[in-house]
Amino acid sequence: MSLTPDQPSKTQSGAMTPGAIATELSKLDLPAPSGLKLTLPADPKSPLSAGAGAGPNSALSAGGNSLFSPVGTDDTGDISGPEPEALTVARRKARSESVSEQLSTTLSEMKLPQPERIFGPSDDQNAQDQGSEKKQGVSPEEWDKVKLDDEVPEAVKEPKRMTHSRHTSRADAAVPRTPTIKEDPEPSSSSQNVAKEQKVTPFDVEGEVDADGKDLGIDYDKLTKRFGASLISQELLDRFERLTGQKPHPLLRRGTFYSHRDFNLILDRYEKGQPFYLYTGRGPSSDSMHMGHLIPFMFTAYLQRVFNVPLVIQVTDDEKYLLERDIKKQAELMKKIKGKKPLDLLRHYKKMGQDNIKDIIACGFIPEKTFIFSDLANVGGAFYENVVLMAKTITQSQSRNVFGFTDSDNIGMFHFAAVQATPSFSNSFPQIFGARDDIPALIPCAIDQDPYFLLTRDAADKLHYKKPALLHSKFLPALQGAGTKMSASKENTAIFMTDDPKKIAKKIKSHAFSGGGATQEEHRSKGGNPDVDIAYQYLSFFEDSDEKMEKLAKEYRAGTLSTSEMKAACIEKLQEVVAEFQKNRAEVTDEKLAYFQDPTRKIDPRPKPKEAAEAAPGA
Repeated sequence: MSLTPDQPSKTQSGAMTPGAIATELSKLDLPAPSGLKLTLPADPKSPLSAGAGAGPNSALSAGGNSLFSPVGTDDTGDISGPEPEALTVARRKARSESVSEQLSTTLSEMKLPQPERIFGPSDDQNAQDQGSEKKQGVSPEEWDKVKLDDEVPEAVKEPKRMTHSRHTSRADAAVPRTPTIKEDPEPSSSSQNVAKEQKVTPFDVEGEVDADGKDLGIDYDKLTKRFGASLISQELLDRFERLTGQKPHPLLRRGTFYSHRDFNLILDRYEKGQPFYLYTGRGPSSDSMHMGHLIPFMFTAYLQRVFNVPLVIQVTDDEKYLLERDIKKQAELMKKIKGKKPLDLLRHYKKMGQDNIKDIIACGFIPEKTFIFSDLANVGGAFYENVVLMAKTITQSQSRNVFGFTDSDNIGMFHFAAVQATPSFSNSFPQIFGARDDIPALIPCAIDQDPYFLLTRDAADKLHYKKPALLHSKFLPALQGAGTKMSASKENTAIFMTDDPKKIAKKIKSHAFSGGGATQEEHRSKGGNPDVDIAYQYLSFFEDSDEKMEKLAKEYRAGTLSTSEMKAACIEKLQEVVAEFQKNRAEVTDEKLAYFQDPTRKIDPRPKPKEAAEAAPGA
């Protein structure tokens, strides 16, 4: 059936087609607009010129009152000056209406299927076509069954999130991540899809991998520039030694703690006798700490003894509960602890934190100048006031950009940054500093924790508090070598502080990555590389003698010191360190545990005599 302007049509269900409606409208004798007193130069090609109308009754036809002609006058010719906006709008509207009218007329002349054919015939049509062999169209019921999930473009689907793997100390060896969308691999050689950039966030640490699949570890120069920190220079170390009279710790002078924020300003305060304090922390991840956890606490204890300043240590048992999102792992843990409800799991993390506090105490801090606290037991009062102040300075957008959080993450994860930031402000601890808010903190931490304190330093300006200063450490590698990280959940990646001498020896001999030659002959002829040798790296954390370390490195490179001899030297040192730790740990009584965590205990922030500090445990 042909549809033309002269032949208005109705569908078999009684509805008029769009073409029929347009045709009927074009036949209406509508009055032309008048009184606009506007005109245009004649343009025979324009749909607005004389004769361009759709029909004899068109408001755009020649003669009579043209849309742009004053009533009762002839064309006034060109209009001087810039074209008025009203004229431009009117021109576009008229052109649009004219073109639409012509298009509707053309469409009405085309033999198009009736609209109801899209969903199938009407009820009347069904009744008439019951005997027909072919059913046309798709019924509404069938249309509802069409599933479009598989047609959603990958780019608009929610990206897959990384799993959180960091629940360890604030200074644990372990900016913002950008969620990535999985792409289909392009046809290529098997090696081209192996390469990946390093990834460093407060939750995940992965080294760079080249196109051949070789692990390149962490590029710390690139990381330092990305985070905007400053490298610790030899000049800064020399000043530290000159002011304190103490040789920098091996972790400082050998570059484990390698970058900083405002450490020079802390030295300024020390030189002037102005107060500051230390702040570090731990997120409990196991009943016993491993060596990766121990080293930063030992370094912090060293700083406390050198500077004679107060120290606060935050145990983030709340963080562990909030950031653990592996449902399977949580279910396994609930089964292990025989828990029946989430509260049981939360209390498990709290108990784990208490066990870790005993480990921390064994590192040798000055009892009278140290306050250790659990978030679950301590957050309140003046501390919580600063949590609230800090929380208001952090936007959801900042949390997304800095930490990579998404809508699927619980609000506790968004909020936790405020809790971790609060110990950076001195008035959070009235038993130490009273109401003073002008005393800065020095925070030793791993570089992956820096994003938290970038937000903190930004908020400090808004709150008129002192910005914290930071010392950043590199990531302490697992036994398996560079680019790896000790894991509390993987027994053979770490030396645990509960390991006996035999287990330590076995782990080093069996799992410690060697920088030596593939064979004894090759090692003797070409030598080894101590820079990647794990036994040598572990020795460098604890051995104070630079002469001994230089001798070991020189002989190893020359091939005169074998891999087994290097490992033997490492085993001896680690056994000594762990034995001393276990001795101190056994002396931590419940009374001592309560003493360190007493929030009512007054702590004198003023430096005490040097000889008293040197007499403290572990000095």
